[in-house]
Amino acid sequence: MASLNLNKVVLAGRITADPELKTTQSGISVTTFSLAINRRYSKDREQQQADFITIVAWRNTAEFITKYFRKGSAICITGSIQTRSWTDNQGNKRYATEVVADEAIFVDSKSDSAPAQTFGEAPASYAAPSADPAPNFEEISGDDDLPF
Repeated sequence: MASLNLNKVVLAGRITADPELKTTQSGISVTTFSLAINRRYSKDREQQQADFITIVAWRNTAEFITKYFRKGSAICITGSIQTRSWTDNQGNKRYATEVVADEAIFVDSKSDSAPAQTFGEAPASYAAPSADPAPNFEEISGDDDLPF
C-alpha cells in the first residue's frame, strides 16, 4: 500500500504589517508576517470575520516579499503547513503552526493588462514560457469536410 503525503497550501489575502527582512546567524534571509484572509459567510447581517495566518519565507522569496510588498498589499502565497514546538524560558511547552512560503504572487497590478508576476523557488524542471508567437490555424469554411 502506497503512503499518501501531500501538504500544499494556497492563500490569498492582505499583509497586516510591513514585512521585515532578517538574517539568521548563518546568513540566510528570512521574513515572518501575518496574512489577513476574510472568511466566507452566508448571513446578510453578520459582520465578516478574518483569519490571521502566520507566513514564513526564506532566502530569495523572503527578499522578494520584503522588497515589493507592504502593509495592506494583496498577495497570494503557495507553500506548506509546518508545526514546531519549543520550551520557553519558564519551562512551558509552546507550539506554533505556520505556512512556509514557497512562492509569492502579486495580486494587485499597476495596470489591468499587466500579467500576474510570480517569485519563488522554481523546481529544476521549470521551463520559462517561450516567446514564440501563436501558430496560425487554417479556417474551415463548412462542416462538410469534417470526418465525423
